[in-house]
Amino acid sequence: MKIRNIDLGEQPVVLAPMEDVTDPAFRLMCKRFGADMVYTEFVSADALIRSVNKTMAKLNIDEQERPVAIQIYGKDVPTMVEAAKIVEEAKPDILDINFGCPVKRVAGKGAGAGMLQNIPLLLEITKAVVDAVKIPVTVKTRLGWDHDHRIIVDLAEQLQDCGIEALTVHGRTRAQMYTGEADWTLIGDIKKNPRIHIPIIGNGDVTTPQRAKECFEKYGVDGIMIGRASFGRPWIFKEVKHYLQTGEELPPLSFDWKMETLRQQVLDSVNMLDERRGILHVRRHLANSPMFKGIPNFKETRIAMLRAETVKELFSILDYIKGHYAI
Repeated sequence: MKIRNIDLGEQPVVLAPMEDVTDPAFRLMCKRFGADMVYTEFVSADALIRSVNKTMAKLNIDEQERPVAIQIYGKDVPTMVEAAKIVEEAKPDILDINFGCPVKRVAGKGAGAGMLQNIPLLLEITKAVVDAVKIPVTVKTRLGWDHDHRIIVDLAEQLQDCGIEALTVHGRTRAQMYTGEADWTLIGDIKKNPRIHIPIIGNGDVTTPQRAKECFEKYGVDGIMIGRASFGRPWIFKEVKHYLQTGEELPPLSFDWKMETLRQQVLDSVNMLDERRGILHVRRHLANSPMFKGIPNFKETRIAMLRAETVKELFSILDYIKGHYAI
């Protein structure tokens, strides 16, 4: 799969953009485990043009994580164009436009998935951003606003006409948020459209290597995007890539190996940011790691992880888990 001159190889698996999750340290770890491309947290166009420090910091890219996409969101043409030019100066490989975020503070104000209620403006913004920068522009969106307005098949062609060079589709509507099962049927229908020639990346509920393979084979997508399934499990890319390449499951990774990986994730996050911000970023991963699912009476330990404020606190909790739970 190619996005202009960026070759992601056969059946690429990429890390989704996720706010407060895909910081540089986590992106690098996923990259080491086999992610073919990574995305930054989404960036507010309005905050970018106001030079908000916290937002500007999201543009920081490590050379080792390439190819990397910076994703922006906004709700008007001038702001998005100006933000796109700022992003281009940060030298990402790709600029991605977010038309898919369903949360109220974004979609409720007309940005993200909110744009699915104003297709003319969505297309105007896309065309203007494509024309404003020299790097490839891609889009990530959803099936539509709700079940009665699943417009993605027609929208995909319209976005392609605007000049985007790849499209990622999450198999839910905005109304679904993250509930129910992702429906990949319409994503497959996009691929069946003979007029579509840009790469199509599918997203939603890819939580196992077997499901990743099924999505490639059943729906014909060019790439797979993994989001929430990577929480506390960056090695999912290692598992998926191995299965896609060999048709066999990776030999089980030991509990001790996974624990050491999570410890390294903590240290990487803290070293890349600082102890306070690094812990804020990483503790959500640990608390949601599938490693700990099924452990009886784990609720208090999970709460403790979410409240930890130092490396020492987090490591003592991990030591406790290792010493008290036979998994």
